[in-house]
Amino acid sequence: MTTQFFGKTLSGPFTIPSGIVTTATSIIQYVFDHMPEVGVVTTKSIGLKPRLGNREPVLSQYAPGCFVNAVGLTNPGAEESVALLGQLRVPQDRFLLTSIFGGSLEEFVEVAKLLAPVSDGLELNLSCPHATGYGMAMGQDPEMVRAITAAVKAVVDIPVIPKLTPNTPNIAEIAQAAAEGGADALCAINTLGPGYTSAHGHPVLSNGAGGMSGKGVLPIALKCVREVVAATGLPVIGCGGASSAADVRAFFDAGASVVGVGSALVGMTTADMQAYFHTLQLDLDHTQDRAESLVRYDIDMQFRPVSLVSNQRVCDDIAILTFDRKINVQAGEFIFLWIPGLGEKPFSALTDDPFSLVVIDLGEFTHTLMDLPVGTEAYVRGPHGVPVEPPDDARIMAVAGGTGLAAVYQIARDFGNAEIFVGARSENRLYFLDECAQIADLHVATDDGSSGFHGRVTELLRQRLSNMSDAERSALVFYNCGPEPMVHAAEAVQREFCKPEQIFSAIDYLTKCGVGICGACAAPDGRRGCVDGPFL
Repeated sequence: MTTQFFGKTLSGPFTIPSGIVTTATSIIQYVFDHMPEVGVVTTKSIGLKPRLGNREPVLSQYAPGCFVNAVGLTNPGAEESVALLGQLRVPQDRFLLTSIFGGSLEEFVEVAKLLAPVSDGLELNLSCPHATGYGMAMGQDPEMVRAITAAVKAVVDIPVIPKLTPNTPNIAEIAQAAAEGGADALCAINTLGPGYTSAHGHPVLSNGAGGMSGKGVLPIALKCVREVVAATGLPVIGCGGASSAADVRAFFDAGASVVGVGSALVGMTTADMQAYFHTLQLDLDHTQDRAESLVRYDIDMQFRPVSLVSNQRVCDDIAILTFDRKINVQAGEFIFLWIPGLGEKPFSALTDDPFSLVVIDLGEFTHTLMDLPVGTEAYVRGPHGVPVEPPDDARIMAVAGGTGLAAVYQIARDFGNAEIFVGARSENRLYFLDECAQIADLHVATDDGSSGFHGRVTELLRQRLSNMSDAERSALVFYNCGPEPMVHAAEAVQREFCKPEQIFSAIDYLTKCGVGICGACAAPDGRRGCVDGPFL
């Protein structure tokens, strides 16, 4: 099938809706380069000024394939986004649809003028249901929709596509107002709601409520698309609950020109996502329906209670927290710790039985953990991520700094035949050394020489590698984890002696949802640390 869209013959009929997966330019470029089925790439919504968004949790699953989210319009701001989007290499058969929002008509206009030069089209977010003063608050008023659309149209010369909210008694009226304002096309629908989920008596989302997406909204999305097409005759990007070829055909039958697939991508690795879109396209071409078998309805986002039994301070800003039970986590995976009212963050488990983790004081959440009283009930979800799989005959070399030891200790413990290199600024920041020495050959370096080798751990690593034979080095598999500068330095040393495919590194990119949807943990090559890693 061929999809024509504003003068372009698209490579495929799909988009990924705003705010899902393609939220970082490295991910967008990867999709451009490797997923031709996604003919329209939609950015996350961009506003005039940077927004941090809501604290985690930002995503909650209330049934298989059904979600509530409240990310909070996180974005780097219009000026920074211009620089980022301007670096993209957009193929001729793709369409870069930049989603924008504003708190007023004037803000929409200002953002539109900034971003139009680096975009093929602008999506107007008039429908976000959980950010006060934005999105749905404007999109339920036909006159406001008409005025914003007309004002943006007056200052740009690229297609303008308002995204409509289903949270209105008459979406056709809103669509008609957008058309009267000069809309070139429409997008329907954004999330429903807001909705609410709870766990153990507490609201899950830090925002309290959020937009509902996934399989449960499909019937409403199809109804809305049909009504919008009938009211306006404009091209429509249809989205909301699509996961199978049958769903996509239903959107086309309702009149959609392009179909968005979003929540169905939860939990998919980048390779999984490529295979999914390829299969979805084949299903359409050959009247099959196999793609939905690739959707991860088995993702577990439920929280389980744990109770703190020990809070051991290592130094002023590092502590080891031990809880009262075992968790099931394989080497290389990670879990989320949730404290209702405070938030959640991902951690590697230092030990799994009993469950313990290492905390370094970096922000509000971790600062609170430093003095968390014994007896506190918290909650965990997961594990998430991809377990490591070193070859059976591999010699493991684990290099850790800061809290990175927690990510590599279990690898050395579970697979054996290992060496652990631990680096720290000074002796007082070292921890768990006796346990490491029991399961691996231990090498310690401190910047000030107060313990072990006097210097950087990477210098100690270079010494060890230089004294090994080529045969010994060829059997090595490296696992690096720690601060980004240390990880890059370790990898540079390892590449002097070994092949890149022997090296796996985990860097603490910001991780929010943990299941691949928000894109916060994007690596420079477009992979996502939470589903493709954390060891990449």
